[in-house]
Amino acid sequence: MTPTRTLRRIALVGAVLAVGATLPTTATGIRTHPTAKVSTVNDPVRSGSPRSTVDRVADFYGAYIDVLADSGRDKLAEALRGHYLTARLREDLARWEKAHHKDGVLRGKGVPAAWKVVYNDSGMGHCWTRVTLTWEDSGNRVHHMRLLVRSDLDTQLISGIRIAS
Repeated sequence: MTPTRTLRRIALVGAVLAVGATLPTTATGIRTHPTAKVSTVNDPVRSGSPRSTVDRVADFYGAYIDVLADSGRDKLAEALRGHYLTARLREDLARWEKAHHKDGVLRGKGVPAAWKVVYNDSGMGHCWTRVTLTWEDSGNRVHHMRLLVRSDLDTQLISGIRIAS
């Protein structure tokens, strides 16, 4: 085979691969939900530790939001509250929810589209984390709710939730 012919074949294979890589997922036979986000190598790695109070807050919000999105406020959502929240906070949330007709953990109605948890401060036996909830309304407008979440360092249980100023 001549070198020119070999180069043309390599170029053809490269072009076919490039076109194949840009085909939509329905053309390749893979079905995905149109709003589902597929992880790529550029996405941040998620990790955690059961000894990290901030990680426990992130674990709670991630699991709680997943449960609400999957099946609504059910026994599993209540079990998560029982596992991650102090008894006093659960009582306070029940009163708050009765008065405001919203989910006290989220301080809103519905289910957020995304969440983010970052360390804020610690002292006097507590750790404060900032939770940012991202909501999308029916017009695909994005709104953020920022919460300040207090955890007891001894138990790592969430003991307070309020809207951050």
